[in-house]
Amino acid sequence: MKKNIVVLTGAGVSAESGISTFRGSGGLWEGHDIMEVASPEGYRKNPELVLDFYNKRRKQLFEVEPNLAHTELARLEQYFNVHIITQNVDDLHERGGSTKVLHLHGELRKARSAVDPSLIYDIESKPIKPGDLCEKGSQLRPHIVWFGEPVPLMVEAENITQQADIFIVIGTSLEVYPAAGLLYFVKPDTPKYIIDPHIPNVAGISNITTIEENASTGMQKLANTLISQYG
Repeated sequence: MKKNIVVLTGAGVSAESGISTFRGSGGLWEGHDIMEVASPEGYRKNPELVLDFYNKRRKQLFEVEPNLAHTELARLEQYFNVHIITQNVDDLHERGGSTKVLHLHGELRKARSAVDPSLIYDIESKPIKPGDLCEKGSQLRPHIVWFGEPVPLMVEAENITQQADIFIVIGTSLEVYPAAGLLYFVKPDTPKYIIDPHIPNVAGISNITTIEENASTGMQKLANTLISQYG
């Protein structure tokens, strides 16, 4: 029976594909204060700016490709039952070949109703413009979980995490909650691996192996190790 590998990924996985992050850049994301473009308050203050910001991020998706970290995670599916829980809103895990991906913070290629969060639409590369309405007549907004908003898929993520035989964290600062708290849902005796050039503080967590590398290099090393050990 295949072991369950659960992987929590963050911006460091996508950064090697050329997708910018805001962590480590003074709270700025593509030159904007993060709260201007990733909060309900920012959206209410200047919806046109926010729509344009995500339209540009969505367009950028078609200019980048998955990197080795993405494809190595997909390779693990040949040997393990792999669930990826990602904080990233891009589709690079799917394009890299992974088949079970849970997007905690939403997806760039989708829009949703501003009044009914359950109304979600696939828009692929299309921009969201002022006046684009959902079936209830309200403005469409990016399908992104902004700061201060609840994370609807968190319970599902917690349930998946509790089933992990092996838990991997890649390219995340473990500073954004509730996602960072998933580490505490892993069983104490489960092997845990963290891949990051700057290992976050994980004091009090047992059975952790740290790999101080970027996502691609570290994931290739770990994949080879896991396949030889358990595959």
